[in-house]
Amino acid sequence: MINAVIDISHHNRISSFSKVAQAGIRGVIQKATQGFSFKDPTFASNRKRVSDAGMRFGAYHFGTAGDPTAQADFFLASVGDTPLLVLDFEPNPQGHDMSLLEAEQFVHHVFAQTGRYPGLYSGHTVKEALAAAGIASSEQTELSKSWLWFARYGATPLIPRVWSHFTMWQYTDGAAGEGPHEVPGIGRCDRDFFNGTEDDLQAFWDGDA
Repeated sequence: MINAVIDISHHNRISSFSKVAQAGIRGVIQKATQGFSFKDPTFASNRKRVSDAGMRFGAYHFGTAGDPTAQADFFLASVGDTPLLVLDFEPNPQGHDMSLLEAEQFVHHVFAQTGRYPGLYSGHTVKEALAAAGIASSEQTELSKSWLWFARYGATPLIPRVWSHFTMWQYTDGAAGEGPHEVPGIGRCDRDFFNGTEDDLQAFWDGDA
């Protein structure tokens, strides 16, 4: 397991992506879109800066209530050929939450359009939604086909039984959770373990594993 991924949005202020890369970060996942119309204003510029610094770049969509197919199309149109895609499934502080069914429809549509399931980022939200729906096995939900990026700021990622393993673990939001919390060139930020080696990460990101 390697501590080599961060996730960012317009809320982060990055002074140097070169310093981020020199600190051992190999992948950066950036917020791209939210709902039906919001585009993160730093997405395009950070994509270039991350690439120029020699790191891999991914994108996530913050899901909200409402037509998941339209949200997926908006996301895909906004990110272009970004290789690594993720649905962020968590409470929406600005409105109604995406439902479990909507999340399933979102990942289904992304797969239909790209041939690859996006990752699912979530924590207690997906645990509670699965429990409420009586879902306890992978056969009961299409979300199980998405690789799991689990958020838990404790000693271990206690994942839902729907997945046999996690692919990434967000262990800190830059404050809660065990350290390290900071990355040179950014400061405090969301940091993530990848469940594998650096070679595994490269193959996974490129869609080869």
